[in-house]
Amino acid sequence: MTTAANTTKDKKDKKDKVDVLMVGTGEYTTGYVGGTAADSDKGAGVVALTMFDLRRRGKVDRVGMCGVNGKKFPGIREHMQKNIGDVYKDMDLSCDTFPPDGTIDAQSYKTATATYSPGDVAVIFTPDDTHFDIALECINAGMHVMVTKPIVQTLDHHKRLSDAAKAKNVLVGVEVHKRLDPFYADARDRARSSLGNFQYMYSYMSQPKHQLETFKAWAGKSSDISYYLNSHHVDFSEWTLAGI
Repeated sequence: MTTAANTTKDKKDKKDKVDVLMVGTGEYTTGYVGGTAADSDKGAGVVALTMFDLRRRGKVDRVGMCGVNGKKFPGIREHMQKNIGDVYKDMDLSCDTFPPDGTIDAQSYKTATATYSPGDVAVIFTPDDTHFDIALECINAGMHVMVTKPIVQTLDHHKRLSDAAKAKNVLVGVEVHKRLDPFYADARDRARSSLGNFQYMYSYMSQPKHQLETFKAWAGKSSDISYYLNSHHVDFSEWTLAGI
């Protein structure tokens, strides 16, 4: 990985590829938690692994990663080399990182966004209460944006992001990966085909105790963990009942 907090915009025509900024450096992006690989099924991360693979397949060009604490990046680079570069064939792990190594900057997403161009893509996996400001910054820069669930915490913020996306003519979406989970897809199929008319839904989701390391900085403080987990089931009810 390379560091480039002052990377200039690439002016060449790359219509067949996109540049991607990943905002957030935690478990879902890198698999790096508490100085080591996450003790979960995301030890190699998800977002960064996917972007490096998309670059290998000719879909993505420049990849950037933005966090708050630049002191983590040497460990993240070593972690990704061990869990991605040394495991998968032909993976180019070059990545511009923000803020610079050894520095802390909660506003580094603004610096990072300024190095991208309209039509580029931002993928945001950060604590719930930060989604709105980061997404709005990226939208106003003309970037297409995907935000982990919950996309925001209030209806007002939701409407403001929607209005901004329309004004900038960009795509903005929320990542609700349970729609791709075969267990959830099977439950949806059964509910829609063989369980009769919908009357009542009850859901419960637990998280392994060892994953508290991932959430302890913000869960129960700036956001409730139910926003993060139960938003899956709010979406599941919408998805299941669509068109019924």
